[in-house]
Amino acid sequence: MAFSTQESDEVLSEMNITPLVDVMLVLLVVFIVAAPMLTNAIPINLPKTEAVAPANQKDPLIVSIDGSGKLFLDKDEIQPELLESNLRSAKEQNADLRVQLQADDQVDYGVVAKAMASIERAGITKLAIITAR
Repeated sequence: MAFSTQESDEVLSEMNITPLVDVMLVLLVVFIVAAPMLTNAIPINLPKTEAVAPANQKDPLIVSIDGSGKLFLDKDEIQPELLESNLRSAKEQNADLRVQLQADDQVDYGVVAKAMASIERAGITKLAIITAR
C-alpha cells in the first residue's frame, strides 16, 4: 500500500526500498560475522608416532636429488629430461613398480616438483617420499 500526498486517487508507483536495504544490511552483518568461523581456524597438535618399518616390497626404484639438484636413478646420475623415459621402461618391465623419492632439504622445491611430475607422467602410482626421522 503506497501513500501519496497528491490530490488525485492514483497509486504511487515508486517502490519503497528501505525494507530491502535493511534486510541486505542484516545479511551483510551476518556474513561478516560468520565468514571467519567457516575457515579451519582450530589449532590442532598432531600426535607424535613411533617410526614404522616400511612394508615389504620388491626392490623399489630410488629417485634421489642431491643438494646441487643432480638427479639419480638408483645410484646412476641421469639428466632430468631422461627420468620419465627411464621410468616408463622400468614400468613396462615391472607393472607393480614402486618408486621412492628422496631429496636433499636444500634442493629448490621446483626441482622436486618436476621429478614428481615425471614420475606421475610415467604412469607410476606407488610413490613414497623418504624423509629423515
